[in-house]
Amino acid sequence: MFGARFLARALRSCSSAPCPGHRPPARLSVRDALGAQSTSGERVKVQGWIRSVRSQKEVLFLHINDGSSLESLQVVADSSFDNRELAFGSSVEVQGQLVKSPSKKQNMELKAEKIEVVGNCDATAFPFKYKERHPLEYLRQYPHLRCRTNALGSILRVRSEATAAIHSFFKDNGFVHIHTPIITSNDCEGAGELFQVEPSSKIKMPEENFFNVPAFLTVSGQLHLEVMSGAFTQVFTFGPTFRAENSQSRRHLAEFYMVEAEISFVESLQDLMQVMEGLFKTATMMVLSNCPEDVELCHKFIAPGQKERLEHMLKNNFLIISYTEAVEILKQSSQNFTFTPEWGVDLHTEHEKYLVKHCGNIPVFVINYPLALKPFYMRDNEDGPQHTVAAVDLLVPGVGELFGGSLREERYHFLEQRLARSGLTETYQWKRKRQQISFQLFSSQHPGP
Repeated sequence: MFGARFLARALRSCSSAPCPGHRPPARLSVRDALGAQSTSGERVKVQGWIRSVRSQKEVLFLHINDGSSLESLQVVADSSFDNRELAFGSSVEVQGQLVKSPSKKQNMELKAEKIEVVGNCDATAFPFKYKERHPLEYLRQYPHLRCRTNALGSILRVRSEATAAIHSFFKDNGFVHIHTPIITSNDCEGAGELFQVEPSSKIKMPEENFFNVPAFLTVSGQLHLEVMSGAFTQVFTFGPTFRAENSQSRRHLAEFYMVEAEISFVESLQDLMQVMEGLFKTATMMVLSNCPEDVELCHKFIAPGQKERLEHMLKNNFLIISYTEAVEILKQSSQNFTFTPEWGVDLHTEHEKYLVKHCGNIPVFVINYPLALKPFYMRDNEDGPQHTVAAVDLLVPGVGELFGGSLREERYHFLEQRLARSGLTETYQWKRKRQQISFQLFSSQHPGP
């Protein structure tokens, strides 16, 4: 319907004779209008939703926002434009001249020549009120409108910028983006935390599988990326993953987005850690640079203190400690942990947060974990009685584990021994030697593959 309407409008435009001396107004977003450095007297058009209305004797002031910016654009119009339809929540199209604003609070304002109400709104029945901060639980009741609020708008703009930054980092560093399947027969984690996919009509054919085999929502694209890394030396994916964990906490989500990458021909954890640190700092700097108002709002009302914490992390090189050193630090701590730290036992979130705080609230790489804690494919360090593997986790302030990865075991006899001990010899056939690393960026706290 939209495409047909748009095409008809374009045809009418093409068939009409151009009006001499009349140029249609340039369409600007609120963000671009506010950021304009000069005015050339040209007419512009801005579309959005009214955030506030203030009527004086001879002047009407509107603030409109289109989601491109936290700040709204002030529209100044003659009082003759005032009518009941220009109310909070209404969608409008404003044409006029962009001029320098005499107010110190904003750079530009729009002097209106024409205001068209695209969709009116009954402000008294609208669930959100101007200048009123609503709790997030209240906003959940209105999923079709909540994105208009400052808090949700800022979060979504930050997320959009972070997504773009992640893709930009990988592209600039020569990675190939791979779309790994969402529906798969693979159980990459092997932890029984899968959502099984079945047709809605399954009740009519209970003994059949739609794909002839059981299918699940993906928990990881790692296996698919490993195949791709046999043809491309650097690949990554960034998409939704699903875990059927019976948890309502923010750290164990049923659906979340995860970055995964595979790099061939890498021989040291140092190379892997450089990629991790580069990705973290690049994405963080781009968000802070391109979304300053949104970050400031989050800093004030959603996550106080996080902005300074991020800036502190960007100024310092990340630290590196071994798992053994981490356990010793925890044992010597005077803090009472819920889970007693012991060598050979996995680190819990409380341990990870303490380690970061102990190291000056700087991100910390913890390397060389016990072999028994990690999957069979991680490279054996051959380090005597402790027996560790070349694995690494990146711990960050306030979160704990954010990245996890390892070198891959490329030595055939090591793999044969581990597969035999795990009872996986017949399942996995390793036909060639290769050495890889992978890492994952978690949106919530999950054990890495």
